[in-house]
Amino acid sequence: MKSKEVRERIRRGEFQKNTSGACDEYVQANVVILPKEFAFDFFLYTYRNPKACPLIEVLEAGEYESRLAKGSDIRMDIPLYHVFINGKLHEKRGDIRDLYQDDYVTFLLGCSFTFESQILNNGIYLRHVDYKKNVAMYKTNMETEPAGRFSGPLVVSMRPIANEHLEKVIEITSRFPNMHGAPVHIGDPSKIGIEQIECPDYGEFVEMKDNETPVFWACGVTPQAAAVRANIPVMITHAPGHMFITDWTNDDFLYEIGEKIPSSSE
Repeated sequence: MKSKEVRERIRRGEFQKNTSGACDEYVQANVVILPKEFAFDFFLYTYRNPKACPLIEVLEAGEYESRLAKGSDIRMDIPLYHVFINGKLHEKRGDIRDLYQDDYVTFLLGCSFTFESQILNNGIYLRHVDYKKNVAMYKTNMETEPAGRFSGPLVVSMRPIANEHLEKVIEITSRFPNMHGAPVHIGDPSKIGIEQIECPDYGEFVEMKDNETPVFWACGVTPQAAAVRANIPVMITHAPGHMFITDWTNDDFLYEIGEKIPSSSE
């Protein structure tokens, strides 16, 4: 399906699952919506933490149509929203039209689902996609760079990668700095504060094989951890793994314009 078709299905309540593997050729985005009075602090937070919060668009206060998706409505085009009130997850819902206010500013952040499509195009197996599971995500002991009200731990996503493909996966993902880029850690999860890899903070764990290594990337769920610590009156985000699907293709965000990543068949 085209990106617009999926957004329309989401609006009708016909698509309510995570968006991993949906519209593989289109850029998906993490979403943060908050009152204008906190927007500059959050903008500065994204600037200081580009690996976790790679900014790809900011909407004007009260605006809800993304320039990356004609006819979109950020208030109802995401399968599931998280609503934080005073630093606590208050509710989960599939539509926020009745909550949206004229002073709300929306930030769209790059998502690792983009580089997942390129990994798959190179014939490299991703178990969570094959199993139709949400990618596993973890809070780490690495702190993000604070900005104003915002600070908190770096959240990472983890994918088991066959050892023979590690170098290629690093090469592929490094070409997408607007989508979290290269891994932040490879190997022993305890070195970044993850003691039980089988128990992710968000998403779903998939088994690890003997010939695989856990690889960790900065994750767009990081702002949700920051929202808890910031304790601001209201902040609305996507639920982990339930992204906003744009009309931009993944090739539009290649690090070097016009450069293609050769597939394994080329």
